[in-house]
Amino acid sequence: MTLASLPAGYMAVEARGVRVVAHESVAAAVQAALATARTLHGWAGAQPGAVALQGRAVAWRLALAEQTNVVVRHSRHGGLLAAVTGDLFLPPTRAPQELAIATRLRAAGVATPQVLAYAVYPGPGPFARADVVTRALDGADLPDAWRAATTDASRQAIVHAVAALFRQLRHAGAVHPDLNLKNVFVVRGVPPVAQVLDVDRIEFRDADSADAAYRNFVRFVRSARKWRDRHGLVFDDATFLEPLARTARAPEAP
Repeated sequence: MTLASLPAGYMAVEARGVRVVAHESVAAAVQAALATARTLHGWAGAQPGAVALQGRAVAWRLALAEQTNVVVRHSRHGGLLAAVTGDLFLPPTRAPQELAIATRLRAAGVATPQVLAYAVYPGPGPFARADVVTRALDGADLPDAWRAATTDASRQAIVHAVAALFRQLRHAGAVHPDLNLKNVFVVRGVPPVAQVLDVDRIEFRDADSADAAYRNFVRFVRSARKWRDRHGLVFDDATFLEPLARTARAPEAP
């Protein structure tokens, strides 16, 4: 992403030699944070009241810029090579791509957290590291939300929320290569809203793509059944997966 192609409302700033892109609402706060710490992630973890969130690595939830609640995440690889590649990326890292994709998804009506800022730091040799700041959500990831749902009505509301997210992704032609249950976040509310996470590797097809809908559904089904078989998540296909299949208009689950 070049400076000329930054989304509206974003600006490039410099803080102690670190390359930063930030939304204008938090740019000054990000600069101030980096004036006192080497990295945004390190700064966030040292703030009073910061809450540790466990995932691929620890992320920090805290208030930034006039009580804007954010999550500060250090970018790391996943998958089989994660132990080798760790947090090292070839410049410009995936952070600019995450901002671009999240902005495109939100413009297309897909519920996903707003990327507010990222910072890229020089690493060893040709590599770089990155931190990403997103707007915080109130709720739980799909497995935790499902376990916390105590009535048929509350579980049905979650299925409806996930189905709405599937329709949004289909309309945008978005294919999520890792649409697992942990990458669907259920925001508290009446009704609840499902948002998609980990969007930096999403690819796009034509709008209202049947191929996108099918790929997302198959990947989600694979994850759901792993959660049932390996982690004891209790659901049945008729009430959980079949409504999603109908919404995505995908073939029957494999």
